[in-house]
Amino acid sequence: MSSAPHIPVLLDEVLAALDPKPGSVIIDATFGGGGYSRALLQAGASVHGFDRDPDAIAAAREWEEASGDNPRLILHPRRFSEMLDAMREAGVASVDGVVMDIGVSSMQLDQPDRGFAFSSDGPLDMRMSQEGESAADFLNGADEKTIADVLYEYGEERQSRRVARAIVAARPLETTGQLAHVVRKALGYRPGAPKDPATRSFQAIRIHVNGELDELAAGLNAAESLLHEGGKLAVVSFHSLEDRIAKRFLRDAANAGAAPSRYMPETAPEHRPTFHRPAKAVRPGKAELARNPRSRSAVLRSAIRTAAPARSANLRISA
Repeated sequence: MSSAPHIPVLLDEVLAALDPKPGSVIIDATFGGGGYSRALLQAGASVHGFDRDPDAIAAAREWEEASGDNPRLILHPRRFSEMLDAMREAGVASVDGVVMDIGVSSMQLDQPDRGFAFSSDGPLDMRMSQEGESAADFLNGADEKTIADVLYEYGEERQSRRVARAIVAARPLETTGQLAHVVRKALGYRPGAPKDPATRSFQAIRIHVNGELDELAAGLNAAESLLHEGGKLAVVSFHSLEDRIAKRFLRDAANAGAAPSRYMPETAPEHRPTFHRPAKAVRPGKAELARNPRSRSAVLRSAIRTAAPARSANLRISA
């Protein structure tokens, strides 16, 4: 970990939202390559880093161990949806900040053997935790309707039934190249088109295999429970589905839903606001886009915790 293996997106903006101070305790819920954690540690904060990818944890262990008997980086090889239990087990009742960088990491995308991208051929895997059902398992075992529903719901693929039919007809599928070819053929892709249509299907399958939207909902709920009054939450997302969940969560937490009609009687809010009105969404500027093209779809949403008790831990969030 002597140098960051990827470029953390919206780093300056995330740091501004979290405002780390010496002695602050902050959760990096999606540790990845450690870009946010490195900057937080340099600011004097202690960081609890979560990642379900064993490769990310293994790469960071030497960094953690080098900090000596009183480490300021504590790694948790767990899903960030489990951070409430993990922090209780660590004896930490509340924290000053939580940052979440949702989706697949640059390290995962750049390793063909992980199967997240089709820029290089590799096994059809896509598992962040490297455990459980792989993308190949799902595509080769699910029925056509289930595949179509996943493509439509998580990839917003309007021709999901056509793609699902083509996938079933081409089974068994074993590599990312095979899947990309099937999707492109089904959608009539022509080389040189501005966007590869396989992108939507890969996104949808990855989100399904990893349960990413449920993870995000559970992680946001956990963050609300862990942040004390004045604590900061920062969420960076890269897809409209994820951003929609974060936006709705913060809007509802701040009681900032649509204003009622003036002709309707006033009603009491469902709960006391648990976050102050969220900050305006932040997107990368021209300099960052030139430096890191992968940041082009990133959106940062942030808010500050109030003193109100956390809402029900069973709160569910849909896209």
